[in-house]
Amino acid sequence: MSVREELALELQRFTLLWRYQHHVPPFTLWWRLVLKRIFDAASALVGVLLVSPVMALIALAVKLESKGAVIYAQERVGRFGQTFKMYKFRSMRIDAELSGPVWASAEHDPRLTRLGGFLRHTHLDELPQLFNVIKGDMSLVGPRPERPYFVESLNREIARYDERLLIKPGMTGLAQVHYRYDQTIADVEKKLRYDLLYVKRMCLMLDARILAWTLLVVVSGRGIR
Repeated sequence: MSVREELALELQRFTLLWRYQHHVPPFTLWWRLVLKRIFDAASALVGVLLVSPVMALIALAVKLESKGAVIYAQERVGRFGQTFKMYKFRSMRIDAELSGPVWASAEHDPRLTRLGGFLRHTHLDELPQLFNVIKGDMSLVGPRPERPYFVESLNREIARYDERLLIKPGMTGLAQVHYRYDQTIADVEKKLRYDLLYVKRMCLMLDARILAWTLLVVVSGRGIR
């Protein structure tokens, strides 16, 4: 794809988002997106520097506890349906999905290793996603990145589900701090309302509030995603 074609495609995507946020002037929306990217990249870089000792200890613990890769790279769906490899510390056994993709379970998932249960509950398994943010695949705040298998299925079953793909997925988000793991279609529909509300009202001030809520969730041990 040529530079001109890429620019034309990005303009089309920007127009779709602007129409969704029709109350926001185009320049204001563009500036918000620029600031969001700068904030994401700078914060993720600082975050990696601060938590690198913790990440090294987790990597060692994962390696010593069970066989398999330390970092688990899984295909997820990002902005406008583009797929990318999302990084996590491996929290499950290497044979966890031999029978096919399974929706994650929040509590007492038999596929989790002992360390994996702790990492999942404390969200420490998600620290490698900071590299996804630096690369530009993800944002700090946005809808939860889902797997292609489930996105295809949910698009057929839930109206407007694809509208959450107007922006980059996030490490945390408005829906994640209000609801636990998706267990049923009804759960997905509830979370979708929060995702679409975020898409419509996206700004740095809202991101700051969501990040603060996320910190409270993690510190309190509620384990909500």
